Amino acid sequence: MLRTPDERFVDLPDFPFEPHYRGWEGMRLAHLDEGEGSTIVLLHGEPTWSYLWRTTIPPLVEAGHRCIAPDLPGFGRSDKPADDWYTYDRLTASVVALFEELDLTDVTLVVHDWGGPIGLRVATTEVPERVSRIVIMDSGLFTGHQKMGKDWQAFRDFIQAEPDMPIGFLVNGGCATDLSPEVVAAYEAPFPTVDHKGGARSLPGLIPQAPDDPGAAEGRAAVEALTRDTRPILLLWADSDPILPLDTTGRAMESTFPVSEPLRVIANSGHFVPEDQGRIVGDHIVEWLGRTP
Repeated sequence: MLRTPDERFVDLPDFPFEPHYRGWEGMRLAHLDEGEGSTIVLLHGEPTWSYLWRTTIPPLVEAGHRCIAPDLPGFGRSDKPADDWYTYDRLTASVVALFEELDLTDVTLVVHDWGGPIGLRVATTEVPERVSRIVIMDSGLFTGHQKMGKDWQAFRDFIQAEPDMPIGFLVNGGCATDLSPEVVAAYEAPFPTVDHKGGARSLPGLIPQAPDDPGAAEGRAAVEALTRDTRPILLLWADSDPILPLDTTGRAMESTFPVSEPLRVIANSGHFVPEDQGRIVGDHIVEWLGRTP
């Protein structure tokens, strides 16, 4: 179990937020907790951390919402177990524990990338009574039947071949804009050594490639529940996502789930939509919540 030194997080660009900590399963887990009002939980994915939401949180707080953005185990300021710790069940349980410990109710859940498989399971089959609205962007659920594109296969192969994965380089490559060296360094901050990167290394391999793989049944159960869901669902998608393309994955999500309105396309953004257009993402959510019960 490793912990990133606190000095790695000093003076990160555009990140004035103070961390909050809680204990879980022998780990120290971190989350942001900003603002007051109705609760919005924002779940990051692979290989990012709560830094991803730094420009999305301000418009939400300004509109009168409380924003909670956890760092998943293995990411951000949260402790980092060894590679063999990571499972879909454990990652999901860590978020369920957050909801229960903070007694979060009437939540608007916002998910991106791996935040989707985790968060949508939380919202459908784990603690659905705590979630009232769902926002999905460039994400989905894994059932063992899904087909992963060539770009994702290349990403997985690269991770398997390079244990000391270049986190900042990968995030920059998934953005439509070219990130500054300071922002690239901020994404690298949680991972000072190769041993700190177990979570980032492990998540691609957790995606079930066949219906009998671990996690596939749980993913199918969440999909089945979500197709029958009556809660408001907003779908946001990047116009230029090379990993989960708009015209295939995005439109498939739109046709599969009972979204409350047509998918909204976020212009000039790649896979890491909140990094490319975080304030615009926040503005979309604020506008939608303003007319959503």
